[in-house]
Amino acid sequence: MYVFHQILLFTCTLVTVNCLMFRLPANSRRCLKEEIHKGVLVSGEYELTEVPGSKTDLMVTDTKGHILVARENVDKGKFAFVTDDYDVFEACFISKVPAGQRAQDQDISLTLKHGVEAKSYDSIAEVGRLKPLEVELQKLEDLSESIVKDFAYMRQREAEMRDTNESTNTRVLYFSIFSMCILLALATWQVLYLRRFFKAKKLIE
Repeated sequence: MYVFHQILLFTCTLVTVNCLMFRLPANSRRCLKEEIHKGVLVSGEYELTEVPGSKTDLMVTDTKGHILVARENVDKGKFAFVTDDYDVFEACFISKVPAGQRAQDQDISLTLKHGVEAKSYDSIAEVGRLKPLEVELQKLEDLSESIVKDFAYMRQREAEMRDTNESTNTRVLYFSIFSMCILLALATWQVLYLRRFFKAKKLIE
């Protein structure tokens, strides 16, 4: 049991939640970007302070311009989506204040979760009729799978970077050899040209 508690404590240190509070000026746009792997569940919860006459929209997009979440005139709520590919995702709040309306700033609280921490284990336990210990073991299993995927991705990125580095080194070597050949050819041509020039001027025999 002591070992299980140590593992659970280690798991809690690995699971992180991005909770941000920021101010949104009137008629402005504030965005939060996050880099997330493929096939990962992402959930968010937001809450805005009430400003009379102001309307704030929420939009979540990827780098390709695909709209994953679009909400108009939000005050508080939740959203969730599953990533189709490894990408950088952007959650934006857009403030709109009608002309002639007094402009006021809004305070926004945004909590983003992805991967293991985004799953609702209470619902899983209720549907599967799992005991608390079984739920914790399910969390550990999901976290272990997430860590394995992260390491696999890091290994893939390291291999890609190594291949790119080797390819770059090869190209630099070929370019250096080509440059040396060009320099030698130019030096030879210059010597022959000067020799003919000096002979023509009868400065050398």
